[in-house]
Amino acid sequence: MKIRGMNAWSGVAVSACFILSFCAAPCFPEVLTPVYKTRIDALIVTAYQTAAAQFPCKMKTDGKPAMIRWQDVEACLNGAEERIDWENLTRQIEALREEGGFSRTDVYQAVESAMEAHALQYDRVFSVEKKDALLPLSNTVLKFLPKGSLIDLPVFSKRLREKIGTFAGAFTYERSGGLSAANTYRLSLFQYKDAGGDLQTPAIGNRLLLDSFGVPWEDASKQPGFRLTVDSLTVKYLR
Repeated sequence: MKIRGMNAWSGVAVSACFILSFCAAPCFPEVLTPVYKTRIDALIVTAYQTAAAQFPCKMKTDGKPAMIRWQDVEACLNGAEERIDWENLTRQIEALREEGGFSRTDVYQAVESAMEAHALQYDRVFSVEKKDALLPLSNTVLKFLPKGSLIDLPVFSKRLREKIGTFAGAFTYERSGGLSAANTYRLSLFQYKDAGGDLQTPAIGNRLLLDSFGVPWEDASKQPGFRLTVDSLTVKYLR
């Protein structure tokens, strides 16, 4: 009997400890409710309206083959991102998260989905007179490129003046710079499929992608081209 009593007391103690540890952990609703998704969506729509205030940007071309000037592209896209008050947007999103008691992961997944859903088509972003020009696959173009955009479009090399393959998607990696290895920054690159169907990444060494490669503007113009990214929230204000 004594042993049974000790086992029973031990079981109660374990259960109590489990309850205490469970209650100490943050308790979040399982899913983000439609009402909160709609409110997040409205914040992102407003952010896009702010970013697009000076769209479409008038683009110039130069070189052979004709390429949209990468300097114009950089100024247009980076300027659009900088028009948004990211600190205020983060505060608004965080206020919704705290109000609903949702996890940060769930909320920022909803934010990312909204940013993807409202991405702007290239012909709303750039105004290009020369229809046979190439859109440069610069690091900045790739940074804002929505998922799935430009897939299978022909990729041309400016140096070789010929097609090298078809676009297969963008990706991001971190690079170290400066005197300290702690100074890292993100760059976006792309992959393409060569004539044999194999995936390749441009061999650029330590150079940036500016206007070394491009895709036909006429084909790209009807595809999504400008997508806001959650990195602007997390990198600047949440890390």
